[in-house]
Amino acid sequence: MSTLTSVSLRLPTELVERLQLLAQNTGRSRTFYMQEAIKQHLEDLEDLYLAEQALIDIRSGKSRLHTLDEVEQALGLDN
Repeated sequence: MSTLTSVSLRLPTELVERLQLLAQNTGRSRTFYMQEAIKQHLEDLEDLYLAEQALIDIRSGKSRLHTLDEVEQALGLDN
């Protein structure tokens, strides 16, 4: 089990109300849904950052794209 750390944040009243309603309707806690929302969105942000960084590397010449033919040839699959 991971260690939990308390974090304080301010949310618009509308979001808190929606969160409270969801928690009441499902029997889960607001904390559960806040954790789930942050995890999901954080994964999306991480993916976006990695994609943007890859694009920057390609445009700068630091990395390059490979065609399917090049990959097949490098792996000896070009029969």
